[in-house]
Amino acid sequence: MSIDRSLKIKGALRRHRNVLTRAERIEKLKEEERWTEEDSLLGLPKVAHRKSHAGRKDKEEPEKEVAAAAEAGAGAEAEAPESKEKQD
Repeated sequence: MSIDRSLKIKGALRRHRNVLTRAERIEKLKEEERWTEEDSLLGLPKVAHRKSHAGRKDKEEPEKEVAAAAEAGAGAEAEAPESKEKQD
């Protein structure tokens, strides 16, 4: 029995997985130069697969962004009354 389209998760395979397929393990070993074409496909060595944190922001950055947005908003509000006065 299949799952309805509305219940499927779009990015299910894009999330971090702890277990790699054999092809992914071989690819990772090739990058590390620990496997060659002559080596057996069976009994592959373990491969560390760590979750990367490259996209994370520091806690200070969101506070800076909020402050910058507040300043920009205050600047826009200050300019708005001046433009209304000029129209009158």
